[in-house]
Amino acid sequence: MELAILKQTGEDTGRKITLSEDIFAVEPNDHAIYLDVKQYLANRRQGTHKSKERAEIAGSTKKIKKQKGTGSARAGSIKSPIFRGGGRVFGPKPRDYSFKLNKKLKQVARKSALTYKAKENGLVILEDLVFDAPKTKDYINLLAKLSLSDKKTLLVVGENNPNVYLSSRNVQKAKVRIFSELNTYELLDADSLVLCEGAVSKLETLLSK
Repeated sequence: MELAILKQTGEDTGRKITLSEDIFAVEPNDHAIYLDVKQYLANRRQGTHKSKERAEIAGSTKKIKKQKGTGSARAGSIKSPIFRGGGRVFGPKPRDYSFKLNKKLKQVARKSALTYKAKENGLVILEDLVFDAPKTKDYINLLAKLSLSDKKTLLVVGENNPNVYLSSRNVQKAKVRIFSELNTYELLDADSLVLCEGAVSKLETLLSK
């Protein structure tokens, strides 16, 4: 599979890059994608929600009525869950929602997501970016020249590039990731995937291990 490499101005460089069919043209595995996305979302949950149970409620422990002869069920104290303000029965407690997935399965999921992007023509190859300073205006101009201003974009760079990252941080619907941080959820969430030329070979090497 060959794609043209574009300049920062949006023009064709006249060069093409051959994408590995083992990465960008596999048989998509939707179940692997589901599991990888599920893990990503689960790992983002803080799990700090908490409700007080009966023993944690502040209140009198005095018996509020006599046990028999009232015509209603017995009640021990005002902290009982049956009263307003009482403790909650089986309430949520802080917990860790994260879980592990097999490395090979995660690779299959990412390959499948990359394949979908390639099939949907949502893949753009861009020459390596050079920003002299972090300027939001420069990144906005780049997206405009690539005709991606109104789309969710995910730009993948081959090495840490603080100027590019900082330039994109205040741009809505735009994300920048280094190739090693690429995940299935953000791949599928983006309308267009922009791969810097230097990131392609590194990404193929990473997903081939």
